[in-house]
Amino acid sequence: MIPLRDDNPTSIQPILCISFIAINILVFLYQFSLGPQLEQVFIYQYGAIPAVLFGQESLPAEVAVLPPVMSLFTSMFLHGGFMHLAGNMLYLWIFGNNIEDVMGHRRFIVFYLLCGLIAAMSHAVTDTGSVVPMIGASGAISGLLGAYLLLYPHAQVLVLIPLGFFTRMIYIRAGWVLGFWFFMQVLSGGMSVGQKGGGVAFFAHIGGFLAGMLLIGLFKRPDVRFFNPRHSHSPRMDRW
Repeated sequence: MIPLRDDNPTSIQPILCISFIAINILVFLYQFSLGPQLEQVFIYQYGAIPAVLFGQESLPAEVAVLPPVMSLFTSMFLHGGFMHLAGNMLYLWIFGNNIEDVMGHRRFIVFYLLCGLIAAMSHAVTDTGSVVPMIGASGAISGLLGAYLLLYPHAQVLVLIPLGFFTRMIYIRAGWVLGFWFFMQVLSGGMSVGQKGGGVAFFAHIGGFLAGMLLIGLFKRPDVRFFNPRHSHSPRMDRW
């Protein structure tokens, strides 16, 4: 189930969402230009490594270019491949613009980075001795999804559903889309317990999502309601 757009209009230009998307794309292009070997060094320099964060390991002097705690922020702008980047940026654009709209630009940047920080630590504490770098914007974006679920569960999201050789596009309520997404993160996270090596940081997604749900009340404007019933009329299509 791949979300394509929502029917939830905004009242301000989401300049920070656009800026974050642009920064992530530019960083990825720079990574790609380095070549495989230098890109790996770059990821170790700016990715968040749990064992380094908790003082169990240290990076070589030529790789340790910034304090470990700063890697929690720089890691949000690195990605492991084109599909990793594309999926994250798609979710950021669909759901992030409404969250920026309800809190304004300055609060949004704090909210986004704080959710990303909590998400990264949520994954790091599950294996404090891991030397695998954590990278990606999905932890911070998960915070936006958690906030969106509480604010706009009734908004309609156009999703693409692959059915073997066929695909179908239907509108589904955001509450179902995001609720299913979170359920899959919890299920996948439980199945990944005890596994070593790289992979999807499901606990970062879970931690970021819960952080977004807990923090949105502090960051949104007072006039914005939870479980907002407002949504615009979308094109005539199947709904669920």
